[in-house]
Amino acid sequence: MNLHEYQGKSILQQYGVAVPYGIVANSPDEAIQAAKDIQKKVGLDIWAVKAQIHAGGRGKGGGVKIAKTLEEAGAYADQILGMMLVTPQTKSEGKLVRKVLVEQNIYYPGPENVEEYYMSILLNRDKGQNMVMYSPRGGMNIEQVAEETPEEIFHELVDPKVGLTGFQARRIAFNLGLSGVAFKEMVKFVSALYSAYVGSDASLFEINPVIKAADGKVYAADAKVSIDNNALYRHNDIAVMRDLHEEDPIEVEASRFDLNFVKLDGNVGCMVNGAGLAMATMDMIKMSGGDPANFLDVGGTADAKRVEEAFRIILKDPNVKAILVNIFGGIVRCDRVAQGIVDAYQNIGNINVPIIVRLQGTNAVEGKALIDASGLQVHSAIQLYEAAKLVNEVLK
Repeated sequence: MNLHEYQGKSILQQYGVAVPYGIVANSPDEAIQAAKDIQKKVGLDIWAVKAQIHAGGRGKGGGVKIAKTLEEAGAYADQILGMMLVTPQTKSEGKLVRKVLVEQNIYYPGPENVEEYYMSILLNRDKGQNMVMYSPRGGMNIEQVAEETPEEIFHELVDPKVGLTGFQARRIAFNLGLSGVAFKEMVKFVSALYSAYVGSDASLFEINPVIKAADGKVYAADAKVSIDNNALYRHNDIAVMRDLHEEDPIEVEASRFDLNFVKLDGNVGCMVNGAGLAMATMDMIKMSGGDPANFLDVGGTADAKRVEEAFRIILKDPNVKAILVNIFGGIVRCDRVAQGIVDAYQNIGNINVPIIVRLQGTNAVEGKALIDASGLQVHSAIQLYEAAKLVNEVLK
């Protein structure tokens, strides 16, 4: 689950990571009041007004402005709120901005007096360890840094059983070229950031940029945070931060029926039980000349109702030209899936795309009998390669 910047920073604060003082606003008037409150709190009269969407590169799209008066804070909020913000990480139509974060200026006394760094914490799957990735070249795309100057990207592997040690935090600060007050501040920053990553069950904490202010203090100027969905059951305070407006509405609908669904750009809808089989099915579709339109795992306890809802969700995609149902009945019963297919045909109506069904395993014979007796125009297959071949034929 992705979080907004202001939500990620609220988690960072809980673990002692220094962040700029900021207030969320939903209107220009609220933005002005937020700027006044920040002025009273920190005594600074320059503010950043930042669009809150789940995408990076907001500044490049006009979603981050620096206000030097209260009137400017309100005017910039009015300009940003309601805009369709297009960044390198959004679709071409952009994302609607519903909130702005008004924040204290940490580039004091001016941008030339600060240093910017890049830092992220994520799982290194090859090593089976957490990893701190960092660079003295912050404020820009890390992919560009990796391409142009790969020697300026550092990695620190952390054994999850031990955690980030003191000498590792000091090595990070040293590699960033820090000394004195800034060195000590960075050591504290990195240690607290790692604690936040582990404590919140995050899959990613990306801070770009990390700011060293003129007085040596270190701040998280931005925060891109993703939380492991599988751990949300023990983080109710984080689970309520989910913003459904930022997610694909079809994926949101699928989650209500416990369907694991991801929208793709192809033309063949997939309905499979089990993530591994779903991936193999998508590969076979690709090899047969089609393109998967989605990843959809109905799970091991799928019943007729869930299968019907899965059909409804797949058919909402106008690009779908065929649907491949690939069920291996281990836990799930093939006759239940078959009944769901029949119900979908009867209840939805006007299913104008061909459907290829492969049922193997528990009650596969009974499932095939249900479909055959229904009179539906469904293509049956026994082997997966046969199903893929049928997909290619119906697409032609």
